[in-house]
Amino acid sequence: MKFTDLKLVAPLLKALQQEQYTLPTPIQQQAIPAVLTNKDLLACAQTGTGKTAAFALPILQLLYNNKIAGDTSKHTKALILTPTRELAIQIEESFKSYGAYTGLTSLAI
Repeated sequence: MKFTDLKLVAPLLKALQQEQYTLPTPIQQQAIPAVLTNKDLLACAQTGTGKTAAFALPILQLLYNNKIAGDTSKHTKALILTPTRELAIQIEESFKSYGAYTGLTSLAI
């Protein structure tokens, strides 16, 4: 399976190529399609298996699709909770990398 098989939009695929991601991990293969269909997801996997991309990519795609559809509302669209400041910083950096070509903005607190 390739990232293109997951029906990700071109701006995300471009960012993944820039990050040198070649093939989705098992957690990504299972999680991305579920989140893209607006299903709730609870997933566990070891460190280094791509969990952040597994939830960040579909969230970014849904936000990107809303933006393209003309959604200009200013309310919170996604909230990511994490137990440590360090992990929050890592997740923010991942969102910025994956969303680099979407035109989306983020605010981390």
